[in-house]
Order: sequence, then C-alpha cells, then structure tokens
Amino acid sequence: MGDSAHLVEFSMALLQSWRWYGPNDTVSLDDIEQAGATGIVHALHHVPVGEVWEVKDIQARQQLIEEKEENETERNLKWVVVESLNVHESIKKGLGERDELIEKYIISLKNLAKSGIKIVCYNFMPVLDWTRTSLDFRYKDGSKALRFDSIALAAFDLCILNRKKAESDYSESMIDEAKSLFETLSHNDIELLTNNILQGVPGSGGVLSIYEFKTYLDSYRGISKIELRSNLDYFLQRVIPEAEKIGIKLCCHPDDPPFDIFGLPRIVSTEEDLNLLVNSIKSPSNGITICTGSLGPNPENNITKIIDRFGKNIHFIHLRNIQREGNGSFHESDHLDGSVDMHSVMEALVKESIRREGEGREDFQIPFRPDHGHQMLDDLDKEILFHGYSAIGRLRGLAELRGLELGIRKSIEIGCN
Repeated sequence: MGDSAHLVEFSMALLQSWRWYGPNDTVSLDDIEQAGATGIVHALHHVPVGEVWEVKDIQARQQLIEEKEENETERNLKWVVVESLNVHESIKKGLGERDELIEKYIISLKNLAKSGIKIVCYNFMPVLDWTRTSLDFRYKDGSKALRFDSIALAAFDLCILNRKKAESDYSESMIDEAKSLFETLSHNDIELLTNNILQGVPGSGGVLSIYEFKTYLDSYRGISKIELRSNLDYFLQRVIPEAEKIGIKLCCHPDDPPFDIFGLPRIVSTEEDLNLLVNSIKSPSNGITICTGSLGPNPENNITKIIDRFGKNIHFIHLRNIQREGNGSFHESDHLDGSVDMHSVMEALVKESIRREGEGREDFQIPFRPDHGHQMLDDLDKEILFHGYSAIGRLRGLAELRGLELGIRKSIEIGCN
C-alpha cells in the first residue's frame, strides 16, 4: 500500500449540474442531491415568454432550491444557470414591439444578477426549440430514447401538415419514401407523430394544433437566414453591453436538429454560424452553449475543433450522445457510445478549464449537465412529464461523464508533474 501522504488531490474541471423543472418535476431536489450534482439548471417556467422575471420570484425559487423545508438546513445545491430565459418570437421576427420586449429581457437579466445568477442560456430557433419524431424509441438495451426520423418528419410535413411548397425542401427519393410511410400509418400513428413533433414549442403550455402550428409558420414567411441573423444581431447589440455591465454571461444554444425544417431558417447550426455569433459583438458576455447532442447530428460539425476554437466563449455545456443513422436521422444513444467522440470532447473541455484556471479566470469550472437520458429500469413504469429528463438515465450519464472527466483530469495533471 502506498503512503497516503503522497496522494495528489484532484479537482474537477466542470461543475456537475442537473436540469430541474420546478416543484412539479417528478425528479426532486433530494434526488438531484443524491445523484451528486451541485449546480441546478432552472427557469421560471410559469412566467410567460416576454414578461419580466421579478426579483421576488427569482429569490423565492432560489430559497426552495437551496434550503430544506423540514429543518431549514442548506442543501448542497445552488441555482447556477438559467435555461432558458426565452427570446420572444417578435424579437426573432423583428416586429415593432421588439424594443419593448428587449427592454423587459434586460430587466430580467438585471434581476437575475441582483440574485447572484450570472449564466443565462437562450436560443434563437424559430417556433420550435427541439424536434423529435419519436419519444419512446426502443434502444438496443430495451430502454427508451428520443429519435429524429427524417422520413417521418417529411411524411408529417408533406402529408399531414400539407405545408405549401414543402416538396421543394426534399429530394425525390425522400418524397417517395415519406409518402410510402404515410400510407402505412394508422389514425393513431398520425396523431402520435403529430403530438411528438409539436411538443417543442417554448411557452405554448402544451402541444400545438395543426392550425396553430401553420399560423406560426406563416408568420415567418419571407424571413430568410440573412434577416433572422440580422434580428439576432439587433438583439445582441442591445442586450450584451447591458449584460457585460452587470456580469451576466449569455450563451446561445445551437439549433436542434442543426438543419432547416418546415421551411424555417436555422442560424446556429454550424461552426461558421457560431463564429458569426461570437463576432457579432465581441464581449465576454456573448458566448455559446456547447450541446453535443444538437451539433452532433451534422457530421460536418467537429465538436472538439469547435471547443478548441471557441473555448473562451463557452459558458455552459450539454453533454449527450447521438447515433447518426444517415439521411439526417439519428437517435439518442448512451452518453459514451455514439457518433460523438465524447472522450475527445471531454478532454478539450478539461484543457479549456485548466487554461482558464492558469489565467486566473473565475469561471474556470464550467457548468455542465448530462443532457437527456434513457428511460430505463424503474423509470420505464413511470409517467415521464418531461421527455428525456427521467432520473435514472441522467444519473447513469452523470456518473459516466464524471468518471470520464476525472480520468482525463488525472492523466493530464500527472503528466504535468
């Protein structure tokens, strides 16, 4: 046995965090604490998009997160990241009321800063902020996962939604496959596919109807990628200087999936998109959220290279893996098994943390969370309110990622001694 006095103490490079949906979440704060996470990723979901987050509401939620009611002792939990302070659709579309909405957004940022919360994740995806065609795809081990089937999406677009000019977005072979698939669908299959796709609407309070979704799509008619990017620049030019004054770091989440759907433009899908974003206004407050599961479906996205290039701009991290199936389809795989080289990604993130620590940056311990998780074991028999956010699958993911990070950190630190 070696002398314990010679053991080296290792610190973790990343802050282990967990998304919590609030008091109605079936995964409790006690569960999260037992999982070993210390950072909470949260939002005031009850506040309508575009309205101000008041200090009293923020701090009431902080108290709920950080204190145990029964004995008022402090939890080993802290609300460290807001996900998401959603950007109103009128800002994305550049409508007349956007200045008033941006001012409300800035007030919310100031109220968060007063409460000590300094990282805010947002996205600039039109209408949908995530899209899947199946929420209970049977993974190879029998657990349930989320899946995006490009042919099923095309079948919905062409044959259920009946979107105008939709055929121009697909190849002839995809159109044929989509129409053939549609012919096999029962009424219940069609209803399920529709509900699955129309769940990813922020602030909607539920699943949109076909009519409501068409109305949303029509409101974006004529808005190109150039115009959408211009509207993002307009938002950032007004928000980032104020965020910098109060020490808030905004981080834009990539598009999910990282390509155009339903004729809607996507402008945060590639390395070049991220480059345009961080250079639209150069500031430590203008950053990005690295999401391996959102960038990963595009095989041209080298996520390790992206981390190396934009390391100083990364304020928040989502780690999950996907398995590409070809033709744009993918399913969510185990965290360490899939098309994303998670070892390479984690090594790049650990090195970025070490670099920051060497520079004396206070934000060297970057918050990450295990993004999504399979529905497995006892959770298979439970109703999951938030798809992808069951307890056991994320617990497994956090444990795997924690071990991967520690092994990489140790190998780097030992190599430097």
